Parts: sequence; structure tokens; C-alpha cells
Amino acid sequence: MKTVEEFFKANDFVEACDIDRQDLISKFLSEMEKGLAGEESSLRMIPTYVGVDGKIPQGAKAAVLDAGGTNFRSAIVSIPPVIEDKVNQPMPGTCGEVDEDSFYKAFADELNRVKDKATVSKFGFCFSYNCDATEDLDAKLNVWTKGIQAPSIVGQYIGKELLKRLGGGSIAIINDTVATLLAAKAMEGDKTYSSYLGFILGTGTNTAYVERNNNITKLQGLDAGGSMIINSESGGFDKIKRSAFDISMDARQPDPGHNPFEKMIAGGYLGGVGLELFKAAAKEGFFSRQATDAINGLGCLETIDFDTFTAGMVKEGRVNPLDTIFEDPADAKMARRLALPVFERAAVLTAIHLAAFVIKSGGGIDSARPVAINADGSTYYKTRAVEFDKLVRAELDEMLVKRRNIHYAIVPQVDDAPMVGAAIAAML
Repeated sequence: MKTVEEFFKANDFVEACDIDRQDLISKFLSEMEKGLAGEESSLRMIPTYVGVDGKIPQGAKAAVLDAGGTNFRSAIVSIPPVIEDKVNQPMPGTCGEVDEDSFYKAFADELNRVKDKATVSKFGFCFSYNCDATEDLDAKLNVWTKGIQAPSIVGQYIGKELLKRLGGGSIAIINDTVATLLAAKAMEGDKTYSSYLGFILGTGTNTAYVERNNNITKLQGLDAGGSMIINSESGGFDKIKRSAFDISMDARQPDPGHNPFEKMIAGGYLGGVGLELFKAAAKEGFFSRQATDAINGLGCLETIDFDTFTAGMVKEGRVNPLDTIFEDPADAKMARRLALPVFERAAVLTAIHLAAFVIKSGGGIDSARPVAINADGSTYYKTRAVEFDKLVRAELDEMLVKRRNIHYAIVPQVDDAPMVGAAIAAML
């Protein structure tokens, strides 16, 4: 029987200690440059026309909406972050198909409910679906995801149509990653940051950063002295070697070949990678006959179960199939030895691509003015198999601070970051 190391090598799985950090950083930077130039790239590098310059007016209040899943929220948000009059309700189109008027009425009603309490005239709207941003901070919907049934809305400019129902006004529409970046500004206080990153690592992943306008060569007529946030769609990065487990898991997804990097680090997929790894290991004879039969009969594996089993924990009120499958202590020990590298790899890859975006931002040269990183998402903060945040920071210290003398700061987690970011977009 192969050793674990031989098994990984035979399946092209590169453990964290063997990942070439500098090579991947270079590949990320190259893909960014291509995307900014309008050349073929696995990173879309979408201009948002949203900047970060200026100080947020302290105490100002904005009326905001936040939509991006099966629910949407409305509230009044002030800075420092205080959220008032928040209401949560189903996203239009989640409980059956809705027409155009019904769709926009739901949002208009909520803005009408809170707008008189706002002190800034512009509305903020975090709208996290597949859209193209426009220079006037509108968003053109390309396609629905997450099961929304409102076909007449596809192709429309969301802000323009919503403002019609409100009888006028102005609005700033951004997605959740851009909002996460902007929310870092809410944590500034007396600190001074040289630039900002917004990073989400939950079911999926994405990164936004601030780029100088003169580097965005695919756009013409920009103020050369200015800057704007770029939505990179970083989960699409494809200049990375995938293991046989990644490829096998991907083949079972409804979107095979799409977002390969996301599927190596995000919570929506790590359980699937683990299941393919366990099945391959069972075929090689790493487990007892009883465990082999059981793992081969398992149809799917949730990341939460993969994580808590690997951590040797039990989640209260949840039955974990791996605890039953690997009931024998020898099987459990081997399964955890095989599983742990999946989470270690995810943490290192997370740090590598954050390092690349920090470098690309051009900030952090002065330790007194680091690049602020606002990290959000359940996979980043709730993974238990490894100390995810601690590992990421250690990698960033080595890749950025020690090797390049570039300084960063992961800011304290911002509650309700999409709403806070949407408010800041309205204020700036």
C-alpha cells in the first residue's frame, strides 16, 4: 500500500508545505494585468466606478437595501456602524415567479419606509447577483442565480427602474465584495490605511481591491490621477494545478470547469473534495473493509461535516455521517490525516491570493499606513479543522512583511458588512 505522501503525489495533490508561493503570486499578478488591459484572463477585473477617497461623514445616515440571497434587508445605517429599523423579508421571486412591477415594488416600499430618516440623499443598495456595473453606479442584470424567478428583470438597469418607482432620486449599487471593502473604511477611526481589500470566503469566494485608474487600460477617458475599486471575480483564477480529487468533485457540479480556484478554497466545495479524496483512499486500501463500503455508499458530504470530523469535534444537534463511517479509531486517525491537508491547502491558497492583491494595490510601503483587509464569510471565520485566520496571517507575514516589506492589517470583522458598505457607497 502507498504511503499518504505517495498517494497524494499520485493524485497530483500538492500539500501546503510544497506550494510554490512566489510562482502563484506571479501568476495572479499576470492575470490581473491581462484583465485590466481587456486581454483574455481568468480574472474578470470588473471596474466598479466606486472610489474610496474622502472621509465618511460621521453620524450621517443612509437608507440602504441588501439583496443577494433568498432574503433582502432594509435599514438605516450610520457611521460608526449603527443599524436601525432593519427589516428582513423574502427576496422577490423566491416563492414563485414575479412580474416587473411586483419585483421593484418590494424594494421601493422599503426605501419609502426608511428614507425620511436618512440624512444623505443617495440610497445605497448591495445587489449581489451577476451584473455589469455602470459609471453612474447602476447595475445591469445579466442572469439570475440562487433560484430567483423574475425573468423580466434580466437585462434591466436595476437602479434606473427602481428610481422610476420612487419618483426620482439617486442610488449607488454595489455587490457584496465591494461592500465588504468599503466597510473597512468604517473601522478606520484614527487609523490611516494606504489601500483596501474586500475578501469573502463563505460558500463561494471573491476579492475586490483599489486600482489606480491609469492601470485600467481597457477603459478610456478616466481621470489618470484617480482610482476605483475593481471586482476581480477571483474565484475564476485557473492558473493553478488541480488534484484528481478537485477534478472529480468539479465534474459532479452543475457548472463543471467554472471557478476552479473557488472550488479549492470555498465552503461550498471542500466537503466534495473530501469525499472524492476518501473514496480514492478507500480504493487504495487505506481503510477497513467496513469503512470502505460505507464511504463508497456516501452520496455527498457537507463541508460542515468534513470540517468538524477533521477537527475531532461534534456539532450539537447534527449527526455527522463520518463519525459513523470511521467509527474504528484506526480508520478515524487515517481519515483525519488525509483530510487535514485539504484545509491547510485552502488556508495557504487564500493567503497567496490575498498577498497578490495587496501587492497589486501598491499600498503598505509604510508600516504606519498598511493595506486594510476586511475578511468576511463563514469558511474564513468558522473553519475548525485548522486555525484558518491564524494560518493566513502567518503566511501573509512571511510573503508580504518579511519578504517584501509590505504591510497589511486584517481589520476586526464588521457585522452586516454588505449594509455598512452600501451606506458608505451612498455617502462617498
